[in-house]
Amino acid sequence: MIDESHNPWTVVSQQEVYSNPWITLTEFQVLNPSGNPGIYGKVHFKNLAIGIVPLNEKGELVLVGQYRFPLNAYSWEIPEGGGKLGIDPIESAKRELLEETGLVAHKWEKMLEMHLSNSVTDELAIIYLATDLEQHAAEPEDTEELAHRSLNLNEAWQEVKSGKITDSMTVAAIQHLLLRQLGY
Repeated sequence: MIDESHNPWTVVSQQEVYSNPWITLTEFQVLNPSGNPGIYGKVHFKNLAIGIVPLNEKGELVLVGQYRFPLNAYSWEIPEGGGKLGIDPIESAKRELLEETGLVAHKWEKMLEMHLSNSVTDELAIIYLATDLEQHAAEPEDTEELAHRSLNLNEAWQEVKSGKITDSMTVAAIQHLLLRQLGY
């Protein structure tokens, strides 16, 4: 039987290398599971990753397009943003949906919780399904230049398969909806 509570890593020392309002980078001197010395870098996120799947009355997903600085590429994805720790994540989801799309949802359902890159970060993502939508004016942040489009689930899946949609939260949300549609 596996003891899931057993941590085979030993931290010898740690040093904060960098910090800003969103992340902290820490370098750890460790003894790895084999007992050998090594280093480990960890990015700690100071917010939750919040994703929203707005599903309109036609059964289409509303996607947001924007240029993503870290990728140096354009990305089509579900509305996403940061949620402050200590604040109910659904409140952050409502704020992000309105900011990025101008939509207000009257029905909310938590779809998924997932770690986005657990080999180097502790970032936790929470994805919600938002339905019964009402259109208002979008309120994007000054760092966002956003486009919008709506796709049915099959079109969105084709864009995942072709590599046009690569954002991990968006891919997971689309796959989750497809599996639900199949009765899983």
